Order: sequence, then structure tokens, then C-alpha cells
Amino acid sequence: MRTWHWVLALIALIVPATAMALATVQLCSGQNVELMPDGRMLGHLPYAEADPADLVTIEGFGAGKPCVMHRDAAAAIGQLVAAAAKVPGVAGKLRGVSCFRGIEYQRRVFCSQIGPGKRCKNAAERARSSAPPGFSEHATGYALDFAVRPMVPGCADVSDCIARTVPGQWLLAHAPEFGFELSFPSGNTQGVTWEPWHWRWVGTRPDAPGAATARTLFATARTRFPASPAVLDLSPEWVNALSPSAPAEPPPPTAWPNPPQ
Repeated sequence: MRTWHWVLALIALIVPATAMALATVQLCSGQNVELMPDGRMLGHLPYAEADPADLVTIEGFGAGKPCVMHRDAAAAIGQLVAAAAKVPGVAGKLRGVSCFRGIEYQRRVFCSQIGPGKRCKNAAERARSSAPPGFSEHATGYALDFAVRPMVPGCADVSDCIARTVPGQWLLAHAPEFGFELSFPSGNTQGVTWEPWHWRWVGTRPDAPGAATARTLFATARTRFPASPAVLDLSPEWVNALSPSAPAEPPPPTAWPNPPQ
């Protein structure tokens, strides 16, 4: 049975923003939030849930639980991991700590940290670090949160300190070569915290297998709230010149920004 979260996500894709602005949704118990005039919820864009038939498990890549993604993004993960295996300090360390998340699961993730004694006092505060149900890129099957294994002392999963680790630096330098871009860069106008662990797949070029579908899903996000680093549409000649099997060494730590204040 389809829930209101699924229906809301579908409606948001087809109903004019002016009409959506009238809707008030109960995200969690006691958390009633009105949609923004442009159809967003607390800064986040709406996304429908992936077709289960398109999802596959990436064997040996999940951190603590299986990593399930859209088959096209999963193929790119395989290429990325193979390339990382050639780099000292990165080989064997990258994992997917959170990949596909259904809308109902996202509701539990979002609401579990709101309330007395929890991390956030209300839905607006929670939305700075987690998307409301029906508004998460994870539901598409094309987005994932990377983690480092073994864990770096003092650096928990889904923390911006990943950008200061060697594997995290390698991602910032090379993930776009495999079609991944950083959805929420520092200072993004969506009001989402800097998330150097969260990447979405859009393909290395428009005609890459599956890229057209992914880019259609993320068209609004890519136009209004550009990723950084982002996937650039490289020429076929340049794509062929890239050597994913032997990428360059990661840049020094000073090459990447400190967390926003």
C-alpha cells in the first residue's frame, strides 16, 4: 500500500508550485510543515521512490548493512572502487554506509532525531542535516553516503571530517570522473549542511548508459543548486584519455575547505 509520503513525492513532481504552497504536511508527530512556494520542503526538493526492479545490491561494499543502489549507479561504484584500489591509502577503505533509502525508512531516519533529548528540537532544524521523507536523493537509488573503513579515530560516519581523510580527499578529486557529484557543497543556498560524504550519480556524460534518466531526476537540483565538485560534460576524447585504473595521488589536506562556521 502506497503511503502519503510516496503520493506527496509524485504530486510534487507534477503539481504547479503555487498550488503546492497551500499544502501543510505532518512530517512527524507534532511537526506540521508547509511546503515552500517552489514545492520544496524545508529547502529539500521532492523525489519519488525508485522502482525496486531497478535496484541491486553492491556486494562487499556496504558498511554494516548491504548497499543497494540503482543498477547504473552500482556499475559506476564498481569502477570507482576498482580505481581506488590502485591508490595507496585509499585502497579497500571506501564503503557505502547509507545507499538507497525508501520513503518510509527516511521518515524514521528523519523523525527519530527530533524531540526532547534528541539532536534536533524541530523539523526545520533536522532538515539542515537530513531530508524529510519524500524529499531525499537517497530514495532515487542514485545517491549514497560514503564512509571510511576502518573508521578513522575521532571521525564518525556522515561527518565532514571525511574531507580531511585520504580516502575523502580522493573522492573530492576523482569521484566526478566516475559520474558522481557532491550534492551539498559548503555554503549551498538550500541551507543544507556541507556534506562531503553525500554524492549523487549523474553519469560522466549525457550519453552514458542511464545518465539521461538520472540527470532528468536531478535536473532542478543541478540547475538551481549546483553540486561542487560537479560532473562536467567532458568530450569523448577527454573521457577516453582518463585512466580510471590509475588515478593520480590524492591532493594534500590543505587543498580542501574547512567545515563552514
